[in-house]
Amino acid sequence: MTKFSAFLKDEAGAVTVDWVVLTAAVVGLGLVVFTFIQPAVSGLADDIAAEVDAAGLAMQNAAP
Repeated sequence: MTKFSAFLKDEAGAVTVDWVVLTAAVVGLGLVVFTFIQPAVSGLADDIAAEVDAAGLAMQNAAP
């Protein structure tokens, strides 16, 4: 029983567990934020693509 009680009292690795939990929380929060921001970013990317396409067509039409 002494080995088992020594195992329960041993705190080696507790910091690693804390960092794993903290990292998982940060990743989870990032995924939640990305879920809410993704539609706006996608819409902005579509708007930029349309402007770039329009500028390219304007340049092609203006070329002699």
